[in-house]
Amino acid sequence: MIVRKLRLQRGWSQEQLAQMSGLSIRTVQRIERGEQASLESMKSLAAVFEIDFSNLTQEIEMQPTETITSEEQMALEYVRELKGFYSHLAAYVLTIALLFIINYLTSPGYIWAVWPAFGWGIGIALHGISMFKEFNLFGADWEKRQVEKRLGRKL
Repeated sequence: MIVRKLRLQRGWSQEQLAQMSGLSIRTVQRIERGEQASLESMKSLAAVFEIDFSNLTQEIEMQPTETITSEEQMALEYVRELKGFYSHLAAYVLTIALLFIINYLTSPGYIWAVWPAFGWGIGIALHGISMFKEFNLFGADWEKRQVEKRLGRKL
């Protein structure tokens, strides 16, 4: 972020900074996003900005890194799983609706689309049950018991 700030203070584009420093534009973009930069790249940028190399690296090291607590990690994982369930449900609804339309147009005398709807519906129901923790056969408790069984001791 300090590199971006210094660049903008001077009114330079990323392309201009890359040209003056001898770095690629991609490298400048990477450094501005806060990704790790090589020593040579940082020295080159310090020379272009006419600042001491140690000041540039010190500023970058002082940037706080985001840490995610275990609660936040669990919440993120739950939201990802919920998103997966809703995506699964949306795919089911759209596909089964399309199958019923095809069934009606091709052979209205026999409703064959009910069979894929039934089979996939069971899968959706099981996914929903495990997602909303109503009945989770292979949940966190099961995993913990299996690890304890494998280790031969309590966690």
